[in-house]
Amino acid sequence: MKKFLFFVCISVLVITSCTQKKATPNVVNYQKTDSLQKIIAQRDNEINDMMGTLNEIQEGFREITEAENRVNIAKDGEGADKTLQIKDNIQFISSTMKRNREMIKKLQQQLRDSHFNGNELKKTIASLTQQLDEKDQQLQQLRVELDSKDIHISELDETINNLNANVSNLKTVTDDNNQTISNQDKQLNTAWFVFGTKNELKEQHIFVDGKVLESNFNRGYFTKVDIRIDKEIKLYSKSARLLTMHPSSSYTLSRDANNQYILRITNPQIFWSTSKYLVILVK
Repeated sequence: MKKFLFFVCISVLVITSCTQKKATPNVVNYQKTDSLQKIIAQRDNEINDMMGTLNEIQEGFREITEAENRVNIAKDGEGADKTLQIKDNIQFISSTMKRNREMIKKLQQQLRDSHFNGNELKKTIASLTQQLDEKDQQLQQLRVELDSKDIHISELDETINNLNANVSNLKTVTDDNNQTISNQDKQLNTAWFVFGTKNELKEQHIFVDGKVLESNFNRGYFTKVDIRIDKEIKLYSKSARLLTMHPSSSYTLSRDANNQYILRITNPQIFWSTSKYLVILVK
């Protein structure tokens, strides 16, 4: 009877152990999926915020165009109140252009703070800045036309002077911001990789006591890559194993004509989302 109870206990322990081992991969997969969902949600929020700002800027330009049309109608019309109408609309154009400049600066800051690789958005910001320049030229032309009709508005002179100064300052800020964005792009899209034998990685303190990148490892031993460009790494070995964690769905390990492994990164954003350092053990 005692032997029977002993065997029953052993069987229960074995079944429990197997169940726990089977559950572990599911937990890991869930954690990876949850992490990716958070990354995607964060990017969606960033894009929505930037698109909201962009829509406000475009609405500002639409309102400016409407005000310009009202000025054109008033300056060609007759009546004692046309100068007042022009003055009101010029003030509206001035305040709206000021608001648009502030919103462009806000959009630039949102892009800098985001994890979004916004090459197209940077082009859009440059286009919006160009539109401000064009509006400045149109206002200067409007002043000439009003002067020819003996319609002199001091507020218009002040508006144009302020616009000239602000456009000049905005160009300077834009140039600085473009350089900052360029530098940030390089940082966000820079990663490092290394492959070597166990002894080579140990010598550089990269792989120590079965743990990777946990000691004071030699960063100079790594090769720097641009994750947007460098998507293939030749390993020159018939044996290869990734020591750092990267989602398995984002890469493939295949062999070349010499039966040596090549790492191909099929989804760089997901592959490098868990770590910007890649360590591969070869023989």
